[in-house]
Amino acid sequence: MRQADPTTARAAALKILADFPVRAVPVPVERIIKARNIVLQYAPLAEELSGMAYIKDGVAIIGVNALHHPNRQRFSAAHELAHHVLHVPEISAAVHVDKGFRVLHRDELAAQGTDPLEIDANAFASELLMPRQFLLEAVGDAGLDLDDDAAIESLAKKFKVSVSAMRNRLSGGWF
Repeated sequence: MRQADPTTARAAALKILADFPVRAVPVPVERIIKARNIVLQYAPLAEELSGMAYIKDGVAIIGVNALHHPNRQRFSAAHELAHHVLHVPEISAAVHVDKGFRVLHRDELAAQGTDPLEIDANAFASELLMPRQFLLEAVGDAGLDLDDDAAIESLAKKFKVSVSAMRNRLSGGWF
């Protein structure tokens, strides 16, 4: 069975950030996806569906749930981009549908995640949207109290990600 490799996933995200190049946040994930000739589509999907990645007739496609919050859509798009960058054989064989990202669930057990493809995609998406370098600059030398909800919310707003995604990134889940 395939093992998760979040280190390689984060390195792939950093390479995209360097190649694009991105010099500030929020990271323009839609432009990055389109620059890679991947079709990005938004459509209303069932609540539990965040997005999907597939290749049809040689065309790379990312679908994102249009009913979710825009910040969640950005994470979904980045997560699906990860599947196109890291998991081409898997998404070529079948449509890869993500039924919500584990970090967005409220259940702590679910947040641990065990699917190696999803672990890789979450690591990639978090590095792409919340690059470590930009996070360190934003937090500054004074640091950040993870119990300071207002500070986390402000940081999430700056990076245009959900508070849950930012909290997970800062708490070491994806850092």
